[in-house]
Amino acid sequence: MVNRPIEMSLQALLEQVSIPMASEVFKSIPIHFGGPVQVDRGFVLHTPLGQWQSTLAVNSEIGLTTSKDILQAVARGEGPGKLFVTLGYAGWAPGQLENELAQNAWLTVQARPDVIFDLPAEKRLPAAMGLLGIDFASLSEQAGHA
Repeated sequence: MVNRPIEMSLQALLEQVSIPMASEVFKSIPIHFGGPVQVDRGFVLHTPLGQWQSTLAVNSEIGLTTSKDILQAVARGEGPGKLFVTLGYAGWAPGQLENELAQNAWLTVQARPDVIFDLPAEKRLPAAMGLLGIDFASLSEQAGHA
């Protein structure tokens, strides 16, 4: 999830894991709720990819890192240029997500760094919907019958 900030800043998170913050650049960025599984585990979505101990390339521009070395580098002012930090993740049983995608239970869009890193949390969902040509503001929470 990229639109659910929690009441914690990066500086507070780094204090909890005993990483001294030498750089002020990212200290006030919000930490986000990534999902209900292992909420004590952190994930850093970032650009550029970089060379961290445990990074999965999302695409040619964006990486997902779970190792502590990226937080240490950010605290020193040597981390990636843009980052998005979450605690926890959402998980699915084998084949469950693929089945949900096949049933059109999810709308998917290409990962766009500008949407993830440059927009405030409340504007990310409407921006992602806009990539599909859908005006989020025109959707209703109620279903009708024809």
